[in-house]
Amino acid sequence: MNATIDLLHDRGLARTTTPEIARQAGVSRGALTHHFTTREAIISASVADMLSKTTRDLHRFAEDFIARGGSSDEIVDYIWQMMDDRLFYVTMEYLPEARHNPDFRAELIPTVRDFHAGLDAIWTALATRAGVEPDHTRIVMNATMCLVRGMISQTVLRPNDPAYYREMLAFWKQQVRQQFPIETASAQDSRHKASAR
Repeated sequence: MNATIDLLHDRGLARTTTPEIARQAGVSRGALTHHFTTREAIISASVADMLSKTTRDLHRFAEDFIARGGSSDEIVDYIWQMMDDRLFYVTMEYLPEARHNPDFRAELIPTVRDFHAGLDAIWTALATRAGVEPDHTRIVMNATMCLVRGMISQTVLRPNDPAYYREMLAFWKQQVRQQFPIETASAQDSRHKASAR
């Protein structure tokens, strides 16, 4: 499955054939087809495995975020790094196939739902601390994902311009901060003292 993801990333879906997967993985084609009867089966299993690993990382990040009280800036940075680390480039390879192939799409939907649940866990932790409605939080989450996907799509034709992407991320972090106005402890104390009077 790792070999399949490597090929999807490095060569694209059209060039990811079962003989190439077997060669890259160092197994015979017979051994490969014994476990995965079609190219579609190995690709969907490999994508599901990649997304499952990413989802586990998301939940670990959410637990750490809750424990130490992280910031919305950290979430935006984490999502950018996660998507820019091959994940979205591989996604761009299999999404067109999922669009036209209902069986392939159906195999991926449960894993994609789990992935979104991992994202939701991070944003829900932030919303709880800030006292923001969960539905509003999901709009911010989805807008962030759409922005990051669009930015990473641009890296295909604009790969060597890190300042361009940093500026957009800085702008977006500022927008997200405004959606989750978390008070500092001293600000909360001042507010409580004022209401006690």
